[in-house]
Amino acid sequence: MRLDWIELREFRSYPQLDFRPDPGTNLLVGDNGAGKTNLLEAITYLSTLRSFRKAPDDALIATGSDEAVIRGGIAGPVSEHTIEVLLSRLQRRRVQLDGKRPSRNAELRARLRCVTFLPDDLELTKGSAGQRRGLLDDLAAQLRPTAAADQGDFDRALRQRNALLRAEGPMADIDALASFEAAIATSGASVVAHRWATAAAMTPFLQAAYRSLGPDTVSWRYESAWATGEASEDDLAGLLAAELAARRRQDMERRMTTVGPQRDEPRLLLGDRDSRTHASQGEQRSLVLALRLAAFDLLSNEYDEPPILILDDVFSELDAGRATAIIDRLPGAQAFLSSARHDDVGDIGGTYWNVDPSGTVVEQ
Repeated sequence: MRLDWIELREFRSYPQLDFRPDPGTNLLVGDNGAGKTNLLEAITYLSTLRSFRKAPDDALIATGSDEAVIRGGIAGPVSEHTIEVLLSRLQRRRVQLDGKRPSRNAELRARLRCVTFLPDDLELTKGSAGQRRGLLDDLAAQLRPTAAADQGDFDRALRQRNALLRAEGPMADIDALASFEAAIATSGASVVAHRWATAAAMTPFLQAAYRSLGPDTVSWRYESAWATGEASEDDLAGLLAAELAARRRQDMERRMTTVGPQRDEPRLLLGDRDSRTHASQGEQRSLVLALRLAAFDLLSNEYDEPPILILDDVFSELDAGRATAIIDRLPGAQAFLSSARHDDVGDIGGTYWNVDPSGTVVEQ
């Protein structure tokens, strides 16, 4: 899988860009603010339809413009595809895959899979549980086509129940709450089942990746107020439905849903230590690196082809050993790396590109 070309129009700092990357390694070099991250953001947007900076779509449109366009050509093992996204301040986003609207956004991930390593990824180990839930959910969506739909169904039902609770509180209609709870239980059980399956599939790759960086073993521990690891998906739905009903009066008083997958805590353990509270910053950084390398290896193994690897300005934050661990994973996959200085990365082969604040990307 590789990105053959990408075209940007009025996207972030790029009035117009036509970029044909190397099928192997691409190093983007430029000063801070030159637009390196903007280009990497555009590549991942074609796959995920969201900014890895968590920016709203309006923020992706160049100042003074009403629309932005991202187009990309993707070459797979047996076919080629084109993805086009139109972002507008005046109308809804338009997405096309090979000239047609995709029936599901998951179709884009199937055509363009990306593993992205960002400076902010340290939050995966030291930040809130939501960061780790998001990691498992995002990876599950790339591994199983139904996972993204299940996540969407759960999020929608949870929003509806919470909206009713906020508006009505103790006066909320019981039948309406029960209806939302049924949807939450069914989709929430699927979300948790996907998380457990993804964590289990990822663990051997995670352990192998971390062994090259530190002496400890790595494992997941999934903590939940309602779910147990021995339960089937049907049993999970029943457990969640029962817990929602039991907490209904409490939730009406508090005007929020207090139990469910949105409250679960996936913990990463180094040995028997919680990495969030009992790991050094060096260990946390090694674990983040291992998580991304494990995701890369898992997707490569699942689909018999590597995803695109995107590394945004991470080498300045890594010591020589960790930087080498990443570089050793580059052969065999298309990779996009960014750095303010060539010296931070060294000689990694591939093609070096100079990114200029004027919106140009030129081969060095």
